[in-house]
Amino acid sequence: MSRLTTPQLTDIDAKTQGTLDAIAKQFGFAPKMFTMLAANPTVLEIVMGLQGSIAKLLDAKTRHTIALATSHSNNCDYCSALHGYTSANLGGMSTEEIELARTGGSTDPKRAAVARFSQQVIETRGQVGDKDIAAVREAGYAAPEIQAIVTVVVVTLLTNYLNNVNETVVDIPGAGA
Repeated sequence: MSRLTTPQLTDIDAKTQGTLDAIAKQFGFAPKMFTMLAANPTVLEIVMGLQGSIAKLLDAKTRHTIALATSHSNNCDYCSALHGYTSANLGGMSTEEIELARTGGSTDPKRAAVARFSQQVIETRGQVGDKDIAAVREAGYAAPEIQAIVTVVVVTLLTNYLNNVNETVVDIPGAGA
């Protein structure tokens, strides 16, 4: 059971309801996470703004890989399920790629390096070692892209933390909930 108050749809103002409607259109359903965030429309707006901004960073499969690796490492069942759904249904990733990303790998060597680096960022709380930086650089990432990777990790952490604090019940199609 969720621990934070999720507003009734009748209690949500028109602007926030418009945001929720747009989210439902994008996903094909309305994930509980966003309805929970509607309790504080400013938080919902911040999360959506950050999500929109990171869409400009890296390619979609790399962003999905980072989100999957981060959510798994941070033990966020809700985000792991949601990112699995979006990776498969909106990002064109196979079930194998999704599972590999969650565990810090990929069939693509460059994305495998991103998944491992993302998990190192989580495990070390950003205090990654020189070997971690060298490994991601050897995979072909320069400083601006490493900044982008860390940014996607941190934005993913925000929703991980919100859902972990709330204990959001997984409502993702196909997630076994």
